[in-house]
Amino acid sequence: MDLFYTPEYAKTGDVIPFYNEDLKQFDHYYLKNWNPDAPKDKVIYGWHRITTTDNRNYIETPTKIHGGTGSVIKVNGLYHMFYCTFDQDPPAQWARHATSTDLTDWEDIPEEKFGPDGMIYKMSDWRDPFVFWNEEENKWWMLLAARENAPTERNGCVALCVSEDLSRWEYREPLYAPRLNQAANECPDLFKMGDWYYLVYSNYTDGFCTYYRMSRSLSGPWIRPEVDTFDGRAFYAAKTGFDGKDHYIYGWNPTRGENGWEFDPGKEFGKDYKTWNWGGSIVVHKIIQHDDGTLGVCPVDSVANAFSKMKNSGLHSLTGNWNINESVAVCESPDGYSAAIGAKIPEVCRVKAKLKYNGNPTRFGIALQVDDTYAQGYYLMFEPWYNRIQFRSGLRMYEQGGQMFPYAVEMERPLKLEAGKEYDLEIYIQGTLAVLYVNNDLAFGFRMYNEKDRQLGFFVSEGSLEVKDVTIEEE
Repeated sequence: MDLFYTPEYAKTGDVIPFYNEDLKQFDHYYLKNWNPDAPKDKVIYGWHRITTTDNRNYIETPTKIHGGTGSVIKVNGLYHMFYCTFDQDPPAQWARHATSTDLTDWEDIPEEKFGPDGMIYKMSDWRDPFVFWNEEENKWWMLLAARENAPTERNGCVALCVSEDLSRWEYREPLYAPRLNQAANECPDLFKMGDWYYLVYSNYTDGFCTYYRMSRSLSGPWIRPEVDTFDGRAFYAAKTGFDGKDHYIYGWNPTRGENGWEFDPGKEFGKDYKTWNWGGSIVVHKIIQHDDGTLGVCPVDSVANAFSKMKNSGLHSLTGNWNINESVAVCESPDGYSAAIGAKIPEVCRVKAKLKYNGNPTRFGIALQVDDTYAQGYYLMFEPWYNRIQFRSGLRMYEQGGQMFPYAVEMERPLKLEAGKEYDLEIYIQGTLAVLYVNNDLAFGFRMYNEKDRQLGFFVSEGSLEVKDVTIEEE
């Protein structure tokens, strides 16, 4: 059973969502990154169409479009694809236009390709066109990943071009130009939910995430919410889709192991300690809107409803003062680290638990793929002092880990933590890929390569912890 789509012999790159209103299904596209060992007779380059009715199971069809991320719309019975291409000598990036009557065979319109103007926008980045109809102006708007002519190299922006016929485009000032990032704001995307507009983009400088901004108007101002991301480092190039009822966001959780950036350590420590690849598996979150307009995410229904069998958690004390009965485990650990351990984690499963802390623990949380040594494994550490969840892998407990990661945190997600409040946790695991959801509102994706076929655990350091309703569920 797959929870998160991964093509055979390949990785999923950027997803281009499109909802087919006529057939009541999503006809998405994605950029396919073939693995080095893919059989040559299977390799078909270009955009690939992936059809789904549940955002979990996909039917894949290659297209003849070769290029980068874009968008698809339907106008008067004709489908329009906007995408991008890249020249190498000299380097240049172009917005492109193609049309289709069936969503599979596309005819490019070469005379309509265009690049940055060299005045508002630098002659460099110009990609990922996103096209939508602006009802307020009665014109088509195109957003692009670009770099404005600015005083410094912090010039990444979301460019804006405007058209009346989808063929001729007028350059406008950027829709959003915070002069924050030293690279283009990639894969721009925009949607409206209630009274709010949401601008979505990804960036890999000064952070590596998909971000969003919110506004009551397309003319701004674009507000940065307190938590301005949908997931963590392992969720990138995300774009949104809408089926008339729910909004979804589609990103990729990257794999590891190819050393494409030539950053891997010389000594072999396993895939957990290799650099991220470009592309991996599609992770889809359902978007939730809060009363103040800010956004959260939860699992899509098809993933949340994928499990029917429940196994006993088998939780028992390993170290410290634990009081464990059938549904509740309580630990008082005022002066050290206490751990409990349970059943083996299946290859594909959902782990559920409710956690509540008291006092002022340095950290508490869930351990995955551990054994009785509680050393190698993976730790989701809830840290009240920092108001965050930290993901930490087992090598971080050893000297080599500190040498390899000369920074304090491997991956993290912000979360305001309050003593006495119950936190409802769900972890969806598919092989090496896992996504944690907290209170059906916050997501945190990660990978686990080195350790497998081991156990579930819970821990607390210098405080008290209550663990309730622990279950491990399978298909």
